[in-house]
Amino acid sequence: MWSDELARARLHVVTGKGGTGKTTVAAALAVALATGGRKTLLIEVEGRQGIAHLFDVPPLPYQERRIAVAPGGGEVRALAVDAEEALLEYFALFYNLGFAGRTLRRMGAIEFATTLAPGLRDVLLTGKVKEATTRARDGIHNYDAVVLDAPPTGRVVRFLDVTRAMADLAKVGPIHSQSKGVVRLLHSADTAVHVVTLLEDLPVAETLETVAELDRADLRPGAVLINRARPSRLPQQWATTTNNATGSANGQVDADRVRTGLLASGLDLDAAVVDGLVTETVEHAMRMHAEQQARARLADAGMPLIELPDLTDIGGDGVDLGGIYELSDVLHSQGVR
Repeated sequence: MWSDELARARLHVVTGKGGTGKTTVAAALAVALATGGRKTLLIEVEGRQGIAHLFDVPPLPYQERRIAVAPGGGEVRALAVDAEEALLEYFALFYNLGFAGRTLRRMGAIEFATTLAPGLRDVLLTGKVKEATTRARDGIHNYDAVVLDAPPTGRVVRFLDVTRAMADLAKVGPIHSQSKGVVRLLHSADTAVHVVTLLEDLPVAETLETVAELDRADLRPGAVLINRARPSRLPQQWATTTNNATGSANGQVDADRVRTGLLASGLDLDAAVVDGLVTETVEHAMRMHAEQQARARLADAGMPLIELPDLTDIGGDGVDLGGIYELSDVLHSQGVR
């Protein structure tokens, strides 16, 4: 369940192995955090316009736009951070170079700089995330929470921690001050890094590696968000009895007993159909057994585990807008505030 410590975080970084649905989960989290009249900002940094696609709105500009309302009068805004625009904004804010920055852009210098130094690009992106998270007026933050749809697990720690190196390189001036501010935010209790996973071997292994890497970098792990969790179709007593569950997963299902049970229920099926049902039972038991083992491995990480149901059938290839709200309700029911 969502802990009190996570409820106090202001920046929620969402990462996950490619294909786990991290953008969908980030969107649902933003809606859940806005429930009850709160205001959240959902940020993407990978240039894919995934948020616009999920919420069925036009491509997002480099401006904060309202994209959804949440139950109880809350509001979700979204921002697609562009590295070039962020650098121009940086020039204007800290060096009074608004006009000169636009000239550099026309010359292609901005694109050249961000391409030549990928680390610079990440510094600009995390700098904008920090600005949006800490922005306040009269002591009141503009947003109650910020949700960042971050890069995948393979590079999220490098993305979040690249600014520390920049702060060490620039010893004085605006770059140093800005970089130190980003580092303070990302390494503070105001930030939580959530990992989206599936109950499959590779995503689980990568999740555990990422949690360990976050710990080594002194970044704060948040919750493990298990996406597309499927309910067991085995009877509860059967599924929770070790001998039954293990036996089914090993193919030890008594076809005659199944046939007798079906007859007692008034279903007289031919042998081929019963054999097919037995095969499906074994396959399902094997999957449930593997998923229980995956849950146990994730539990060892010591992070809150939150499960989200499999809604991929709703929207065909992915979750539709209604599915986002359904997932946000599930998150809210598990304590997300």
